[in-house]
Formats: sequence, structure tokens, C-alpha cells
Amino acid sequence: MNADFDYLFKISFLGDSGVGKSSLIYRYSDGTFIDSFISTIGIDFKIKKIETNGKIFKLQLWDLTGNERFRLIPRSFYRGAHGIMLLYDVTNQDSFDNLKNWIQSIQEKAPENVNIILVGTKIDLVSKKVIDTETGKNFAEQLGFSFFEISSKENINVDEAFHHFVHQIYQRVNQDPQNNLNLIENQKKENSCF
Repeated sequence: MNADFDYLFKISFLGDSGVGKSSLIYRYSDGTFIDSFISTIGIDFKIKKIETNGKIFKLQLWDLTGNERFRLIPRSFYRGAHGIMLLYDVTNQDSFDNLKNWIQSIQEKAPENVNIILVGTKIDLVSKKVIDTETGKNFAEQLGFSFFEISSKENINVDEAFHHFVHQIYQRVNQDPQNNLNLIENQKKENSCF
């Protein structure tokens, strides 16, 4: 039985409650925006397939509640993650200040070579913006993270952020495919029936 994709990447989403993790996932996976805020309870995930450079990527998009009581994230949430999208709300200083707590959790529990991208959300709320682009960009650069600002509501930079991130993960994984158990490309050949 052949898989209908070349690569399977697990991408986990982290950040405070209300920063727009679910909105970003729904915008990207379904092309929809949910205007009302409904907090994720526990863990949810969506699947999205994309084709780029002749390869099909199946993305598992894992959404975790940002609720304070879930700060003690289990290692299982990070296990097998190829990438982490770390989100903050550009209109909420606390969500930016709390990034250090999320980064500490990532450093303690995530795979050593996981790709991380910092994403500032809600850039459509220009008059309410308290974290300027340079501040977010400099913070990301200091940590070696990629950086994007997006609006799920207005669909600004959503596809660009994901395509950039998937490309980064793909490049890292292809540097040492022997260490990546989720690569499907070579498994398809091995599992073919003749």
C-alpha cells in the first residue's frame, strides 16, 4: 500500500490562550476564519496536504490549549515534532513576555533539532499593536528562529509563513534522513508489492 504523500511533518503550535493558534490552523487548513473566540480544551489537530517542488507534504497541525493550567505540557505533545510555531499576539504585551516560558518548555521537552518559527498574530489590528515588527524580529533572530507576522482574519502572510516553515523543515530533514523516522519517501519503495 503506497502513501499518498512524500513527507509527513508534525507541527505543534504553542503560545498563550487567545493569541490565535486555532484561528491560524483553521485559516491555513480550511481557508476559514472563526471570528468568535472559543478556547481549545486539551489538544486538537488538523491535517493539511500541500504540494511544492514536486513533493507532497502531509502536515499534522497540533493545537494545544494556551490555558495557564496546561503550562506543564507533556513530552508526548512534543514527541515526533518536526517544527514548532510559537505564537504571540502583537496587541498583547503579556503574550510576548510569556514567550520565555514557552521557550523554556520547548528547550526542556522538544526534540533537540526541532525547527522553530516565531509568529506575531493579529497584524490587522494596526491601531492596537503594542509589539512592533522590529522587536519581534530581533527577538527571533537572537534565538535563531524564523519570524513572520500574520493575520488569520485578513489572510495576510499565512501561506507564506507555512511554505517558508515547511521548506525549512524539509531542508533540515534532508540533511540527515537516516535520523528521521517520519520520512515516507524511501518507505514507499520498500513497502511496494511486486
